[in-house]
Amino acid sequence: MAAKQKVKIKKGDQVIVIAGKDKGAKGEVLQVLPAESRVLVQGVNVVTKHQKPTQVNPQGGLNKVEKPIHVSNIALLDPKEGQATRVGYKTLKDGKKVRFAKKSGETVE
Repeated sequence: MAAKQKVKIKKGDQVIVIAGKDKGAKGEVLQVLPAESRVLVQGVNVVTKHQKPTQVNPQGGLNKVEKPIHVSNIALLDPKEGQATRVGYKTLKDGKKVRFAKKSGETVE
């Protein structure tokens, strides 16, 4: 089993897919799964799921569901340029630790 890596992406971040079938797609992070090193991105890695009829959903049928994607296949969108960038950490003068985009140097909220 591979070593667990630190996920620098957080819920609400705008990201771009850099590898895989949805390469180039942009979206917002809906959920982060750090134990699996995966993130759920809105509108990315959408699969069709067959669902049996239940009491909640008596019709059943085919549902479109977003599945998690590995963090190595996504990159943060630079808030200034709108391109893929890496994430770094720096400490401000007031002692607060913040994330910043390495491409432009802008802080990421």
